[in-house]
Amino acid sequence: MTIVTSPLAGRPVGLPNVPDPVFAGSMVGPGTAIDPVRQPTEAVAPVDGEVVSMHPHAFVVMDENGHGVLTHLGIDTVQLNGEGFELLAKKGDKVKRGEVIIKWNPAAVEAAGKSPISPIVALEAEPDALSGVAESGEISTGDALFTWN
Repeated sequence: MTIVTSPLAGRPVGLPNVPDPVFAGSMVGPGTAIDPVRQPTEAVAPVDGEVVSMHPHAFVVMDENGHGVLTHLGIDTVQLNGEGFELLAKKGDKVKRGEVIIKWNPAAVEAAGKSPISPIVALEAEPDALSGVAESGEISTGDALFTWN
């Protein structure tokens, strides 16, 4: 069992509300999404593990159970070519839950015409593998987001 904590502060909105059909349809995997606070912020590791994929707008941390958790900062943010994202970790780094991975500004992403809504996805998980998925209210960085059974 893996408890995945929120890499961002904001409002959980659930994957069906992500303005991207791939994420909204859970094609990448089940999870939820965070509509982040509109201020310069940090995206942190949602689990202890190894950074197995690293891009300016997205990263994957794999825990000791082989669970890969994708944090995708905004929608279509790959089109920003890294502008506005500061990477503080690299592929292969061992990280602890809560460790800062990327600094970014959701307000700047929005100003650039992209959605700052950020999917947090359990890669290659079965739809019924998650429980306690946050999909409403307010959430702080480090709060439980979902449990991967």
